[in-house]
Amino acid sequence: MSSGALLPKPQMRGLLAKCLRVHIVGAFIVALGVAAAYKFGVVESRKKVYVEFYRNYDSMKDFEEMRKAGIFQSAK
Repeated sequence: MSSGALLPKPQMRGLLAKCLRVHIVGAFIVALGVAAAYKFGVVESRKKVYVEFYRNYDSMKDFEEMRKAGIFQSAK
């Protein structure tokens, strides 16, 4: 028996294209997963914090505190 009959022939053409196709699909799926995790893990929690902050925020009270502290030169 010859060893050529036992071993399959190696793929000589299109190997790079085949590997790139697999890796590009994998990278796209990973990127979508990371983007979704960032959106729901970071962005949504920040939105909730901002909404809570501005629900009770009084800009005139904050301005008066800064004015009394002497931050503004034109508003005495």
